[in-house]
Amino acid sequence: MNRIETEDLHNILKDTAVDWRAFSGKSVVVTGATGLIGSALVRTLLFCSSAKVIAAVRSCERAETMFADPLASGCALEIIPWTAEEPLSVSGPVDYIFHCASQTSSSGFIQMPVETIRTAYMGAEHVLQAAKENGACRVIFLSTMEIYGTPQDDEKITESYVGRIDPLTVRNCYPESKRLCENLCVSYAREYGISTSIARLTQTFGPGVSPSDGRVFAEFARCVLEGKDIVLHTKGETKRNYLYTADAVLALLVIAQKGKNGEAYNVANEATYCTILEMAELVAEKLGNGRVTVRIELGKDAAAFGYAPVLHMNLDTTKLRALGWTPRVGLLEMYRRMISAFSD
Repeated sequence: MNRIETEDLHNILKDTAVDWRAFSGKSVVVTGATGLIGSALVRTLLFCSSAKVIAAVRSCERAETMFADPLASGCALEIIPWTAEEPLSVSGPVDYIFHCASQTSSSGFIQMPVETIRTAYMGAEHVLQAAKENGACRVIFLSTMEIYGTPQDDEKITESYVGRIDPLTVRNCYPESKRLCENLCVSYAREYGISTSIARLTQTFGPGVSPSDGRVFAEFARCVLEGKDIVLHTKGETKRNYLYTADAVLALLVIAQKGKNGEAYNVANEATYCTILEMAELVAEKLGNGRVTVRIELGKDAAAFGYAPVLHMNLDTTKLRALGWTPRVGLLEMYRRMISAFSD
């Protein structure tokens, strides 16, 4: 864990939006615990609370390496093997489940759409079934801004917005499966009394992102480090909000404690709203040290890269902020911290 990640943990602990006493003595399951948000959530719970954390992961070996420090220090961390295709079996009572496991690769949506749908639905089904069997267990389901489809103007998007998604477009396996899972959550809440809330996250990054991550925000950071031009294969017209990893973790914890049953919450930093081109130009100008410029080289088929259609996703976070949550890290600082982590 690098200096910035340690600093983030101390800042989270000081945030008054979360009552850490509520996690005292509780058992918390985090699926997808080796992913960006899942791993940050595990570390936060271990550092800031006395909860027992159960990390449900595909690779126990990878998790043991990732969490070697907390394991060595005797933290209350248990690592269990789990894939979305199998029931989630945990010994003893469970108080919270944060379902973070998901396909996140845009190219994966194109190349493995069936597996993307299967992973989403079966994972949610098994998590909700485990909550049902545990009785008084609260589920926080990580969804996505993409369930809103492809809005075309800058109007604020609240949780009541119903987007239009073409089910005959293969890449939409991802937002369509997330929409199904959201409905599964509220259906379990209605039929079986499960306590569940939904977090609709915008694109999230910061320390913990792999230097080899294929998404554009990571590519921009690599270009800065290598002194290479940022090359866009689209016009960069898509416009959205972004979010720092530690701010996302705080949002999930606030939703777990204060979110209403069966409701969804947009999770984004509204101040970061910009086009992909504007973000590239910001990174090149402010962090490129005069060595990086932005070039557009249009490909013949942008869809083949798994890029989403052009959209304007201006999320309204009024509902989440009413719970006491406030994002703290802006876009340029997000990049500074991620690039610093890449260099460590």
